[in-house]
Amino acid sequence: MTTTTAFRRPASGPSRFLEHEWPPQGKWTYEDYLRLPDDGMIYEIIKGELYMSPAPEPIHQESSGEIFAAFRDYGKKHDAGKAYYAPIDVILPGLTAPVQPDVLFIIKDRLHIVKKGRLEGPPDIMVEILSPWNWYRDRSEKFSVYAEAGVREYWIVDPKARTIEIFVSREGSYELIGKHGVGATVRSEVLPGFEVKVEELCPEQKEEL
Repeated sequence: MTTTTAFRRPASGPSRFLEHEWPPQGKWTYEDYLRLPDDGMIYEIIKGELYMSPAPEPIHQESSGEIFAAFRDYGKKHDAGKAYYAPIDVILPGLTAPVQPDVLFIIKDRLHIVKKGRLEGPPDIMVEILSPWNWYRDRSEKFSVYAEAGVREYWIVDPKARTIEIFVSREGSYELIGKHGVGATVRSEVLPGFEVKVEELCPEQKEEL
């Protein structure tokens, strides 16, 4: 049995799971997802395939925290909506199991998608922060899934390169409206007046001692 990774398509589920207890790749369901162990790994099922990743690195968490704080503060200041961060289950149209974006924002008029224990429907903004084990998934599988599901704005953040790419939905597909580096200001089409410097969201990393 091939071990599942976050950046390639395995032939079967995680090697430490018994084959007769778990479905083959492409057949995973929400019920299977609910049976997965609480072992510190991050699990997602995308189009019936299981992906798992280890806990994020500190550099990932720093960017995640800053982006969440920027969204949260904007939402409170303008009474515009709410921000959430991983782990949180998001059920998107067309998927049988949840995805777990790093950060998301839901505008006020659509907060009805917030249900007990999960979100049911596409958030207005989804943010994924690249890690060595998830870059392919975020740029490929999730890119197409989020567009098809109606997520209006998709951010791909590279905390090591300190860049933020912003894609907006145009007739069911994503269009890149900007790739921003240090010194640039990030703006959102979904959130009027939202402005923040890249370096505030992607802090400079000190060299390891």
